[in-house]
Amino acid sequence: MVPLLLVLLLALVLFGAGFAVKILWWVALVVLVLWLLGFVARSGSGGSRWYRW
Repeated sequence: MVPLLLVLLLALVLFGAGFAVKILWWVALVVLVLWLLGFVARSGSGGSRWYRW
């Protein structure tokens, strides 16, 4: 019974980690697109940096 529970727990953890990583990839993609849009929009008008760092 214990090995079955361990296998089910491992499958649940791996599924959760895979789902979280997929969500993080989508979030990173959205942030990258927003950064590129801001970079392109500001480089055309004045050439100043649009971020503070």
